[in-house]
Amino acid sequence: MHTAINDDKAHADIASGSTIVFVVGGEFDSPMGFRARALAARLAHSYSISIVYCSQRKIISILRFFITLARLRPRVSYVFDISYSGVMAATFYRMILRNCLIIETGDAIVELVRSTGSRGKVGLWLTQLLEKIALRCADRIVVRGSFHKEWLTRIGVAADVIQDGVDTDTFKPANASELRKRYGLDGVMTVGLIGSSVWSEKLQMCYGWELIEILRLLRGKAVKGIMIGSGSGISHLEALCREYEIQDKMIFIGHVPYQELPLYLNLIDVCLSTQTNNLVGQVRTTGKLPLYLAAGRYVLASNVGEAARVLEKEMLVDYVGLKDQEYPQKLKARIEQLMEQPKKLELGARNIALARKYFDYGILASRMKQVIEATLSARNAGSGGLSK
Repeated sequence: MHTAINDDKAHADIASGSTIVFVVGGEFDSPMGFRARALAARLAHSYSISIVYCSQRKIISILRFFITLARLRPRVSYVFDISYSGVMAATFYRMILRNCLIIETGDAIVELVRSTGSRGKVGLWLTQLLEKIALRCADRIVVRGSFHKEWLTRIGVAADVIQDGVDTDTFKPANASELRKRYGLDGVMTVGLIGSSVWSEKLQMCYGWELIEILRLLRGKAVKGIMIGSGSGISHLEALCREYEIQDKMIFIGHVPYQELPLYLNLIDVCLSTQTNNLVGQVRTTGKLPLYLAAGRYVLASNVGEAARVLEKEMLVDYVGLKDQEYPQKLKARIEQLMEQPKKLELGARNIALARKYFDYGILASRMKQVIEATLSARNAGSGGLSK
């Protein structure tokens, strides 16, 4: 699938070579798809931007990406996420026509594969090769977390930070009282999260595990859990609820269309943002945190990564290692404090200013423009981009 974002100014820019193709390592409705369109819309007055998306078949995606690049002949290829299809197509095109290549990543992908055990030895080796190609062949690397930049600097790779973003005009506080009635949430405090939950056989855990454990610990309290999203982990979480006999305490809403997500997010009084305290978790911003902040939700986040840099101390909870078995107990204590002093939930309104300051797409688009212009300037000066 291919999308072009153009206006009169952008058309005029084609002649000067300021065409850009956003190569998205995901489908149209993926988080990277939304990110690419949000940034492209805010840069449309400066560049002629086209967006091409990945399909489920890698070979077809590589061909589609390469054909699109060859047809549009962009001055800059901007790849969202280190995926086989996007990186290989954009790298081949750069080798042939010597355009500028910017690759963005939100994960330390080799460490992620190694920690989850999601691929065998061959898969791990291919992932290492893919990451090496991306880091060596790109004119510029963009990451979505500050610690990620620091880590890459230590291994000799220069990078710029453009965090995960949010449209603060769309995600904002809203009256969800009717929706709360529909789900039977009147008179209870809600704790929850949004996102895909993928089961890891190696770790015997998935996204959302801490929420179920909290509900087990708060069995007798007026608290209910909400999970918005789908994935292979959901059935495991549902089974755990049955084992603990807390099915009535947990609501699995499933997938919610992006345009309806802001309202559903306002169902949650306390949003959880949990990252493991290892390299994988430390380098992430996580795309959910900006959404929580923009909606003015009270957040309880592990004291890891970008959350540790921007949140108030009382919203941070220490997390140890890969799976902190004591973390649910720590969250339970914080939630009980909030139940005793519910006015504290109003502090979530302060998070709106954080979203606007650090994560609003308008801010991030300005930063992306600086990165693009610096990359073009380096090429014009004959440097070939940043040294790795």
